[in-house]
Amino acid sequence: MRRYELTDAQWEQIAPLLPPQKPRTGRPAEDHRQVLNGMLWILRTGAPWADLPARYGAVGTVSSRFYRWRKAGVFDRVLRCLQAQADARGELDWDLHFVDATVVRAHQHAAGARRSGAIGG
Repeated sequence: MRRYELTDAQWEQIAPLLPPQKPRTGRPAEDHRQVLNGMLWILRTGAPWADLPARYGAVGTVSSRFYRWRKAGVFDRVLRCLQAQADARGELDWDLHFVDATVVRAHQHAAGARRSGAIGG
């Protein structure tokens, strides 16, 4: 397992919640786990789609599935199901909230912008 990829235990929880690997019509889809790991790599690194490592499959495959699943609500449904399962096991504290600002990025011009009246400005 590589950094940013799903562990076997995580995959076992998520796999049943995803759309069927083989659709009713047409050809079978690329491996969901490989493609999902590619999506996670993009989301965790912040890299552009063009930089997706080849081990995750074709950029077009990974990106199109990401956008289709997002539009179809697949990620929202998976999150709700995983939360319900964790809640049933007593593993969630709904009163506890965290906000991690380290993932909020400022616009590239936010740092070092000139202001009127600034020294040297």
